[in-house]
Amino acid sequence: MNNRIQGKNIVITGASGGIGERMALNSAEAGANVVLIARNMDKLLALKDSIEKKNTGRAWAYQLDVSQYDAIPPLFSKIKNEVGPIDILINNAGYGIFDEAYEASFEDIKGMFDVNVLGLIRCTQQVLPDMQMKKSGHIVNIASQAGKLATPKSSAYSASKHAVLGYTNSLRMELSCIGVYVTAVNPGPIATEFFTVADSTGSYVKNVEKYMLDPDYVAEKVVSSLMSNTREINLPGWMNVGSVAYQLFPKLIERLGKNAFFKK
Repeated sequence: MNNRIQGKNIVITGASGGIGERMALNSAEAGANVVLIARNMDKLLALKDSIEKKNTGRAWAYQLDVSQYDAIPPLFSKIKNEVGPIDILINNAGYGIFDEAYEASFEDIKGMFDVNVLGLIRCTQQVLPDMQMKKSGHIVNIASQAGKLATPKSSAYSASKHAVLGYTNSLRMELSCIGVYVTAVNPGPIATEFFTVADSTGSYVKNVEKYMLDPDYVAEKVVSSLMSNTREINLPGWMNVGSVAYQLFPKLIERLGKNAFFKK
């Protein structure tokens, strides 16, 4: 259990399911107060009720689609007024759609960037001034191994996660001297509802099912790192070795991994 987050106010976007829900439960068990943000208010209220029945920490639920940029600043102002200062922001909201580049619709591509990148940046901007003033805080951005090693049928999704990593790396350097931590989380495929949207045919899930990460395991890793100077969390380790190797030997990895990359 992470004692560093006891009594801290943690905002989690995309908290209605998957690792967002698990991170909220895990954080509450450690004594943190959790602010739940997502589009599905019914799921958020059920999670809020579950948290407050089981734990000493408090929970709040707020409905938001992070692609609606203009709605983000007033909501964060409301959170600060009703909850108090935000100590930790976990930018977890995101989704993917796997299509070959020639058949991907521009609407889907824009949607991924609106949520995965621009919504993340807009939320981050709401906590930066206070964290800089206090010289304390933690921003966690859920990226992906796809942001390090792009594969066929995920060109737009990988591009959005490349953007998240670029933003996160720059932000980390900007804040490194004032005590505000910035962490990128780069998981491989996780056994969540993500693939209901991303892989409508079910073929990718069938091919990689035995390699999928347990969402509880991922959530535990993230929550255990909160309020610590953790640069990246890369899961699973063997997949990250491939991502690192790709940075060094891209042509070789593309040739050797070709069959695996076309599993989608």
